[in-house]
Amino acid sequence: MQTLVTGGGGFLGLYLVEGLLRAGHQVRVLCRGRYAALEALGVETQQGDLRDLAAVSGACAGVEAVFHTAAVPGVWGPRSLYFGINTQGTENVLAACRQRGVSRLVYTSSPSVIFDGTDHLQATETLPYPTRWLCHYPHSKALAEQAVLQAGQSGALRTVSLRPHLIWGPRDNHLIPRLIKAAGQGRLRQVGSGNNIVSVAYVENVAAAHLLAEAALRESDRISGRAYFINEAEAVNLWDWINLLLRRAGLPPLTGRISLRTAWCLGAVLETAWTLARLPGEPPMTRFVASQLAGSHSYSIAAAERDFGYRPVVSMEEGLRRLQPELEALAAAVRG
Repeated sequence: MQTLVTGGGGFLGLYLVEGLLRAGHQVRVLCRGRYAALEALGVETQQGDLRDLAAVSGACAGVEAVFHTAAVPGVWGPRSLYFGINTQGTENVLAACRQRGVSRLVYTSSPSVIFDGTDHLQATETLPYPTRWLCHYPHSKALAEQAVLQAGQSGALRTVSLRPHLIWGPRDNHLIPRLIKAAGQGRLRQVGSGNNIVSVAYVENVAAAHLLAEAALRESDRISGRAYFINEAEAVNLWDWINLLLRRAGLPPLTGRISLRTAWCLGAVLETAWTLARLPGEPPMTRFVASQLAGSHSYSIAAAERDFGYRPVVSMEEGLRRLQPELEALAAAVRG
């Protein structure tokens, strides 16, 4: 089939493109820049902005299924950027699918869309959306997800939303590099008691989940208009897992600690300073980050297992083995 991957040059997007090619599908990618990895794969690439409906519609021409992974991540930045790309951009994808007669859409969401500041332990998809938000990313993604789910509950377009938590693995250009750099420079501190449990999702497992979900949509509308958590079956202690990564990288374990209350207050002060002074970059701590680092966030994958046969195909140990060379290279770069 002819498929479209938005954000196909990104971390998850590239693994998804590779998976689709291995399955024998034709792949087109819509992205904002040029990527050597995509050119090496020989896939059709169209450059465009999700905020440009005409560009999105053109990319959807002749497509049977869309995998919408493109988004602005992070915890800091202009509201217009997050809502423009994450929310309006997703609405443009939905509109383009309808214009071009696309029959299936798999949307990459995030568990942060239901983050309400409390601990989540093996939580299910029954969790409601919160009414207050600590940053623009989860809010913009939540509005986008709601539009996707509503579209899948009526009309010809079948949709599903996947919520992978803490995607990690080789070629990561965000989470792991920042973690190793901060630890190597002595800037990383344990936030909270250190007993918090989190779900993590190896990138190839997440890509496989997208393919399984699309196949289920192809067969029937049974999962259309629904959201699913995607991660490993067993959660990990966040700080034990971080120290495991540091050990694999050849770096010492964390010794510095900061309470959640202190981190929260520091985040509030820094957010105010960055806003008033219009400082570049993002604050080193925010209230959202403090809550995420100190709280428990684990999610049940029972619904995904039951409804479209999701099973992690790469174990934690195998994933760590594949990541090992990059961990060592990142640590070496920090040491200079």
